[in-house]
Amino acid sequence: MIGQYRTHSTDETRQVARQFAHTLKRGDIVALVGDLGAGKTQFVKGICEALTVTMPVASPTFVLLHRYLGKDAAGLELIIYHLDLYRVASVSEILDLGYEELFFGNGICLIEWADRLANLLPERRIDVRLTLGMTEEDRDITITKVNAGIGLENDAR
Repeated sequence: MIGQYRTHSTDETRQVARQFAHTLKRGDIVALVGDLGAGKTQFVKGICEALTVTMPVASPTFVLLHRYLGKDAAGLELIIYHLDLYRVASVSEILDLGYEELFFGNGICLIEWADRLANLLPERRIDVRLTLGMTEEDRDITITKVNAGIGLENDAR
């Protein structure tokens, strides 16, 4: 699922996310970046659908963090952390969330506006960049795996 994709609707964006979700494993961090309205939350919804989250998935813009329960490929309970850093004013707000548990725990962490983390963003992660396309519904999605200490990008799982 590492690569570039073009979608022409919200449903197609969520479909790419559902396919991508099947490559995720416990401990993965997904850093989502893109302009306002680029589809970051829709992408998160697609991931959560694939991981069988049953509760409504919404952007946690005002509370910063939502926790969802889903299931991994083996059918075991999985915690999905969904952060939205759009309104974060300082790094201390992120530190107050207990980011170590989120980033280095046994769940999957999905971070909207991940570029706002600066130096706190783990080096080992999967970057998902969403950009607006030629029409209102078009989106370009680039998925890149970043490895700590190795500096390799675009390696397949």
